[in-house]
Amino acid sequence: MTTATDTSAAQAQLLYTAPISVRWRDLDAFNHVNNSTYLTYLEEARVQWLQHLPGPWSSEHAMPVMAASQLNYRLPIEWPGEVHVQLYCARLGNSSMTVGHRIVDATDHGKLYCDGHVVMVWMDPATGKSVPLPQALRDAASQTA
Repeated sequence: MTTATDTSAAQAQLLYTAPISVRWRDLDAFNHVNNSTYLTYLEEARVQWLQHLPGPWSSEHAMPVMAASQLNYRLPIEWPGEVHVQLYCARLGNSSMTVGHRIVDATDHGKLYCDGHVVMVWMDPATGKSVPLPQALRDAASQTA
């Protein structure tokens, strides 16, 4: 069992934990969750978190795009299974947020499947330029600090 942790997530405050059920279709030919599906789990967790924010996190002039992703695959996820995706605020910038993540076993958070981070940038889709982070996002990140 791997218990390594991403240092940014280990030092940051938890924003949200998303429960995810492993689906049969998530498996690859080696009978474990395909590496690309980990990104889908992370996306689902971020969307769940954003939907729980008390206030707007996007508008027609400010929406998030992924600028970077970094994943450390620690253990294969098998089916059937339940995982928790833990999200952390690793860094809050003017127009970007680095979201640390850990994918852990739902019943044993010491069993680490994946850790790392993604960088989300808020931009105006009409201009393609970055815009300030929405206040609801800043408020949520500051409540965890």
